[in-house]
Parts: sequence; C-alpha cells; structure tokens
Amino acid sequence: MVGTLVCTVVLFAQNPMLNRGGMNGGQMPTGRFYGKVVDPSNKGIEAASVTLVTNRMDTVSKQMKEVIIGGMLTSKSGDFSIENVPLFGKYTLKITGIGFKTYNQGVGFEMPNRNAMSSGEMSAMLGAIDKDLGNIKIEVDEKVLSNVTVSASRPMMTLGVDRKIFNVDRNLVSAGGTALDVMRQVPSVNVDVDGNVTVRNAAPQVFVDGRPTNLTLEQIPSDAIESVEIITNPSAKYDASGGIAGILNVVLKKNKRVGYSGNLRANIDSRAKFGLGGDINVRQNKINVFANANYNQRKSIATGDQSRITRIADTTWRTAQNDRNVTEGYFAFLRGGFDYFINNRNTITVSGNFVRGQFEPFNTNLLTNTITTPQGTQLSFNERLADVEGNFRNRGAQVSYKYNFPKAGKELTSDFTYNKSNNENANFITSNFYPFQGGQKLFGTQQRQRIQGESQNMVLQLDYVNPINETTKFETGLRSNIRSNSTVNRFFAVTNAGETFIGPLSANFESDEVINAAYINLSKQLKSFNYQVGLRAENSTYEGNMRDRKQSFNIDFPISLFPSVFLSKKLNNDQDLQLNYSRRINRPNFFQLFPFIDLTDSLNVQRGNPGLRPEFTNSLELSYSKIFKNKDNFLATAYFKNTDNLISRFQEQGFDSTVNRPLLINTFINANRSYVTGLELTTRNKLTKWWDINANLNLFVSQILIEIPGQKQQDPLASGLIKMNNTFRLPKNFTLQLSGDYQTKTILPQGGGGGRMGGMGGPFGGVQTTAQGFIRPNYGVDAALRFEFLKNKTASLSANIQDIFRTRVYDAFSQSPIFEQNILRRRDPRLVRLNFSYRFGKFDASLFKRKNTRAEGNVDMGGGNPNF
Repeated sequence: MVGTLVCTVVLFAQNPMLNRGGMNGGQMPTGRFYGKVVDPSNKGIEAASVTLVTNRMDTVSKQMKEVIIGGMLTSKSGDFSIENVPLFGKYTLKITGIGFKTYNQGVGFEMPNRNAMSSGEMSAMLGAIDKDLGNIKIEVDEKVLSNVTVSASRPMMTLGVDRKIFNVDRNLVSAGGTALDVMRQVPSVNVDVDGNVTVRNAAPQVFVDGRPTNLTLEQIPSDAIESVEIITNPSAKYDASGGIAGILNVVLKKNKRVGYSGNLRANIDSRAKFGLGGDINVRQNKINVFANANYNQRKSIATGDQSRITRIADTTWRTAQNDRNVTEGYFAFLRGGFDYFINNRNTITVSGNFVRGQFEPFNTNLLTNTITTPQGTQLSFNERLADVEGNFRNRGAQVSYKYNFPKAGKELTSDFTYNKSNNENANFITSNFYPFQGGQKLFGTQQRQRIQGESQNMVLQLDYVNPINETTKFETGLRSNIRSNSTVNRFFAVTNAGETFIGPLSANFESDEVINAAYINLSKQLKSFNYQVGLRAENSTYEGNMRDRKQSFNIDFPISLFPSVFLSKKLNNDQDLQLNYSRRINRPNFFQLFPFIDLTDSLNVQRGNPGLRPEFTNSLELSYSKIFKNKDNFLATAYFKNTDNLISRFQEQGFDSTVNRPLLINTFINANRSYVTGLELTTRNKLTKWWDINANLNLFVSQILIEIPGQKQQDPLASGLIKMNNTFRLPKNFTLQLSGDYQTKTILPQGGGGGRMGGMGGPFGGVQTTAQGFIRPNYGVDAALRFEFLKNKTASLSANIQDIFRTRVYDAFSQSPIFEQNILRRRDPRLVRLNFSYRFGKFDASLFKRKNTRAEGNVDMGGGNPNF
C-alpha cells in the first residue's frame, strides 16, 4: 500500500502535466501565474490590463517576435490569473492602466530540484506550476494625468437582462426632490399621486444599499441617491419577499477614490420652500470616509373629489365629498461612515444614517349626504377639519466585513444592519353637521387622537462565494431578519369640560416577526451558454399582541422553498437571450395584520386582517437584449406571473351609529389568485450627438380572481404604461431634459405589499388598492433645464417643473354588490424648483479606472452583463 502511494507520487512529480496539461503525454505541461495589482495606497486596481508575453522566432522573417501568451483585466479587487502557461520558457508580465505607469516584470516557473521531486514533496511541485506573484504595486503617472481631460459620462440608464440601473446623477427633473421624484423617472416604475410605488402594476420590495430599511421613499433625498436598480426576477441569493414585483434597490452615494471630493447644493421652489445639502468623500491610505447631509422644507397641496352610492335593502346613500390638504414641514437627512482597509484582503465598513422630520397637514373635508328611503329623501352636510402635527425619526447603522481570498473572486462577507424609527402624531378633528350646505349648524363634535409608533429592523447576513474554476462558481449564505412594531393609538372626546378617553376606539398593539433563510447558488459557463440554479429556504414566525385588551395571536409560517433557474445564451457578441424562473413570497405586513379600526379619517375607515396568509408568486421571464454598433441598446422581456392567495385591498360593509349611516371599511383579504402577463420593451438610444432618449413600454393583461358570494368577477383587462426621457445637449453648456409617462386603464395594483395604512399613504387615508375596480387613463409631463459653468463645469444651475399640464391625477373606480365609488385626486401640479450645485475635489487617478455600476454586494444573476 505504502509502496504504491510513493510510486504514484513520484510518477506525478515526473510528469506535472497530469495536473494541468491533461493526460496526453505529447501535450506541453502548463502552469498558472496569479497575483494582485495595487496602487501606491495598496488598494486593488480594477480593470488594469495584465498581459503575459514571450519572444519566439518568426518562421517567415526568421526574427524574434513578441507573442502574447495570455492576458485579462483585473477584477474589482485587483486580482488576476493567467492559466495554461507552458512551464518551460521565459516571460514578461506587462501591466497597464489609464493614469498609471506601465509595469514590466520578468517571470518564469522555477522547477523543484531532483531531491524534492524524488522525495515526493507535493508543495514544491504545486508551487512550481501554480505561482503566486503576490501584490504588484504600480505607480501613478502624474505626467499623463496632467494632460487628460474627462469628457465621458455615465448614461442615464444601463440595461441588462437581469436588471435595469438608473443613474440618478444624470437625471435633472428630480434634483432637489425625494426618492419618489426619482422613481417617477425610472423605467418600469409607476408612482401615483399619493406616493405609492408599483413595478409592472405590483408593489415591490424596497431596499436601500441591498438591505431592508425602515426609511420610506419620501424620507430619502434624491440628491443622496447614486442609482436605482430594478430587479424584476431576483435569484435565490436575494430575500424571497417582494412577491409579484421583485426588488427596487436604492443605492446611496459613496465612492473610494484616493484624495477628496464632494458637492454642495441648494434649492428653492415656487412655494418659497428651500433645501440645502452636501456630501464629501475623503480617502487617505487605509481609511475612506464619506458623509452626506440634506435639509429640505416642503409645502404640499393636494385636492380631491369623491362620490359614492351605497345601496342596502331599500335605502340608498349618495355621498359627494370634496377634499383639500395642505401639508407644511421639513425633513433632515444625515448619513456617514468609513471603510477601513486592514490589509489587501480584509475590509471593514461602518455606516449610519439619521433622519428627522416634522409635518403639519391640515385637511378640509366637505361631505354631502343624500339618503333616499320609501318614506322620502333626507339631506345632510358635514364639514370635517383635521389639524395634524406629525414627527418622525429614523436611525440606522450597518457594519460589514469582507475578506478576499488569494484566489481571484473567492470572498467571504458578513453584514449587520439595524434600523429603528419612531413617529408621533397628534390629530385634532372638528366635525360640524348641517341640514344642507349653507344651512344653520345643527351640532358639532371634537376629537383628539394621539398616535405613537416604533419599529425596529435587524438583519444578520453571511455570504460566501467560491469560483471553483474559470467556468464554475458556487455561492451560499445565511440570513436572519428580526422586526418589531408597536403602536399606541388613543382617542379622546373634547368638550368644554375637558378630554374624555374613548376606550373602544383606542388600541395598544405590538408585533414581532422573525424570518430565517439560507441559500445556495451554482453557476456554470459552457462556451456561449450559461446557467445558474439556486435554492432558498425561509421560515418565519409572527406574534401580535393587543396589550390593553389582552388579546394575542401567533402565526407560524413553515419552511418554504424558493427555487430559481437562470439560463442564458449568447447569440453573438452583441445579442443575448435569457430564460429565468423564480418563486417568491409576500407576507402580510404590520398594517395589513393590524386588527384595529383606524378612524383617523372617518370617511376612509381602515382595518387590518390578522387572518391573512402569505401570497406565493411563480415568475417566468424570457428576455432578449441587443447592443448596436453605436452603443445603443434594446431589451425586450416577455413575462408571466401567477400569484396564489393574493393579498388585496377590499371594502366591506359596516355601520356608523353616530350619524346613522352605513360605513365602508377598507381592509385586506386573500383573493383566490391573480395573474399578469406582459411584454416590456426598453431602449437607450443616442439619436444624434446632442439628443439621447430612453424609452420604456410595458403592455400587460391582468386579472384578480376572488370567490365572494354575490361579488361579480372582474374581467381580464389589457393595459399599458409608456415612459420616455429625452436629454438634449444644447450650445453654451445648456442641457434640456423632457420626460413624460402615460398609463392606460388598468386594474387597481395587485399585491398588498406596498399598501400603507394609518394615514401614511397620502392626504386622504392611503392607497385605494382593491380587488374591485380599476384606474382610468392618465399622463404627465416634466421638464428641466441646466446650465453648467466655471472651470471643468464644476458649478451648475438648473430649474425643473413637474406635471406641466396639470394632468397627472389618480382617477379610480371601485364597486361591490352594495356600492359604487369614484375617486379623483391631484397633488402638487406645476411645482417649480430652482437648484444650484458645486463640485469640488482633488484630481484623482481612479476617476479613469473602469467602474462597475453594479451596487456592491449584488451578484450577476445568470451570466448577464448589465453594463452595456
């Protein structure tokens, strides 16, 4: 046994090609050179060109000629690996990078001596054919840098078969606004007048920097955003939550350039509300520090009309409602952190954010009721005034650790993310009742409502990536998400004698949710064909408790499996075809489970449903992408999504004894199922040297199937959404941007994931998502003009206007066996904002290095390259 083993080792040492050169005795034995290219501060250099050359005799000219043996561009961490290099020969390693001096180094394999080979020392033999060149430091070429001018800029939109990346710094229309203003410009995304966001007519899961967050989109300044990623069908690596629409990932600004850079900005709008902000990034040696601060004042004006006909037995109620909401306030956003590069392979990142705001809405609701019975008709008029003062705070922190193994692409990362938010609202509600509008007041009531809420979200995540070889990659990871929410809602009747607590209308509710997950991914490249298969397992528990009523409930969602499959085929150098499938889940959220009647707006009463079950969605997509010679690109995606137990807004009957009229309660149910199938076309075109256009067209058919006695089934509805963004580069450093969107008639958005309750969804009580209606067609046009000045265009002035023609409205119809309802709302039309921005910083060589626009921590899901 021992003799056989020694014989085998000796044979291996005498023929190293058995390890790399194959089993063919006539094949030249080969080895590998690998290492890492770093800059003077020991940071890995991305996209540096590494070439291995040798000199050989040219059989024609009979002269020595330089021949390339192999080469590649370094990875994001600076790693390179050149395979299949003949063991016997002298080579030169050449490294070049824009802004750096050319580096040349003679290299070669050093074979172990005869004694080592005969004794079977495996480490010596492996070291001979697998040679680590270590960290190779190249110098900055100051002469080259002093003569280089940067004239290229990133496109507004980058397309890929697995995602779309919208670069916010190229978007002028949203400058000085919030993330909601950004989303209105993003392809595939629709934002209604109340700020509810949908992707392909369904509510997405919103992430910030690839992680869940307690921040709402209204709380994130547009100037703090680097890019937005739309991932419609994520792989098993990603959180399975998000249901029908996938993930909307907001990437905040941060860079790691050596030196310092920053931006100062200010804005003022047509309502005399101003904003200030700035960001800075400083990189010295092993420390990279970044910070962003914004302060914005806001005044929002919204109007609405609502009509409702309710029929119960022989009585008919006709209600006409006119609404006006004026909200004034501010929000402040602060984010900062640092990267600490311990050494070439270990990095720690710490970041935190703090958001604070105060808003004071004043709502005026005028309500006319006409009650018809066999005995006759009765009129009534109700004037309702709600004076609200709301405060919110949000704190968050993230700690990340990343270890790069010597092997290129092999890495281990761990993250800890924590978010906590608090809100306090004090509402003073006055209701006056009249026999008819303009008549003498009959009586009046006053109520005070005090709401205190707190939510916490903690995420622990561990990810491991191992490229098994040049064509195969293995990924795995663990994740735990812990959330808690609490709400104290108190109602008081106000009279001359003071305040009286109203117990039946008040509640003290808290909930806890834990989601644990694990995943594996395996990807393989076979010439022009790639595949990736993955499996994710998740389980969750939910516990709710009404402390003042001593009521509680527990929901355990067992382990569920979420497979994903991505197949891609490169048709040629400029065309790709991809087929992918995934299964996802959407669990009911805090407000949807909240078993409490919310009378904040008595005209839009809301209540959660603790009996809701999670919805499961199976998604299938077929995508085709093409890059044209002029770098224009085109992406077409056909998709089908089927959802079981769809969580849907539903309106059911109740009764208000105080005014002797029926009450419609907005709640949630699990519909039987729903489906949506469609075709989405997205293009990025440079029509001329001065005109770029991004266009997105989404055509789809959808239907929600419910099984409720007496409820008429809604027919399938064909719908469409088109968005266009034009950028015109004018003379004298002027740039004009013109964007618009048009949505046809569509069913009310599917899925409950994006619905918000408790007055958080706009001025009139939240999103009207329901299984019983549709939204009428609407469109809007926005525009912006920018002028750049000073040396290198470091300063700019811009003006933008939203909804130029006052056409962007929410116009919806809903019905059931007992009612019909029409709602029309408009918010902040023709709002003009003037912006100033100034960039500063020390010239940085890394500006010229090729950048990957994909957010850190995200992976290529299926071999597609979005950077074209």
